[in-house]
Amino acid sequence: METRYLGNSGLEVSLVGLGCNNFGRRLDQAQTSEVVSAAIDKGITLFDTADIYGGEGRSEQYLGNAIKGKRENVIIATKFAGDMGEGPMKRGGSRKYIIEAVEDSLRRLDTDYIDLYQMHFPDLHTPIEETMRALDDLVRQGKVRYLGHSNFTGWLIAHTHHVAMRDALNPFISAQNHFHLLNREVQPDVQPACEKFGLGILPYFPLASGLLTGKYRKGLERPQGARLSDGLMADRMLTESNMDKAEALFEFAATRGHTLLELAFSWLAQQPAVSSVIAGATSVEQVESNVEATNWILTDEELAQIEDLLADIS
Repeated sequence: METRYLGNSGLEVSLVGLGCNNFGRRLDQAQTSEVVSAAIDKGITLFDTADIYGGEGRSEQYLGNAIKGKRENVIIATKFAGDMGEGPMKRGGSRKYIIEAVEDSLRRLDTDYIDLYQMHFPDLHTPIEETMRALDDLVRQGKVRYLGHSNFTGWLIAHTHHVAMRDALNPFISAQNHFHLLNREVQPDVQPACEKFGLGILPYFPLASGLLTGKYRKGLERPQGARLSDGLMADRMLTESNMDKAEALFEFAATRGHTLLELAFSWLAQQPAVSSVIAGATSVEQVESNVEATNWILTDEELAQIEDLLADIS
């Protein structure tokens, strides 16, 4: 498994990371442990969870149990700021909440430190200086090693960098944002900001919630029990335009002896500032497929052809 530095830091992470949002939701403890063990065996070091995943912190708890005896082989990334209960005291980026949230995550993960502590969502009601000073304290105390964020805009990435430099605080080193072949919303501002200020991008939903796995084809029935088999998510993702683009990408990959899933991972892996591609898995087979999917090194010509291909589909 290839490793890359996370932004301008000295932290190396596996090119493919395991998203742990299924732990405690679609997977029980035994299934979680099986998937985590397979991921470690395949060279995955980055495990990305959050306090809100799985409900009542179950994802963190299940992950903590699954890595017992293997802690030195993994990088734990978790998140705070999401809604963990009723009332204003159970979310956000205030000093009060951060200090409570990190202790809760450490307890659920059953570890003395968190490798990458990420702010899950911006808190527009709390001064970012308050949030960053509290996070800096956690790093100085040894409870957290590195800091990241998720769902930040380009201007906020720039602002937090300048605050860190001005006030001599530990900076954010990573940005976890929604990014895949069919969603380029990071490219106008987030990606350039990450390149400028030395943050590593951690794309989430790299397979467009399953659309880029190759399971959904035009003219064929949707697979039963899959994430996009029905419901609001399916209505939002399986638009005529997205289906046309996915079909064109499927054919592009197939004519070159590859799968659509391989194209989705490999394309992201070659985008500027990307350090690791975060993808969930509910089985050992999915873990293996995700790991192998980055083996295709796209040429400059192929990358240009992909852009032309998608530009021709409205």
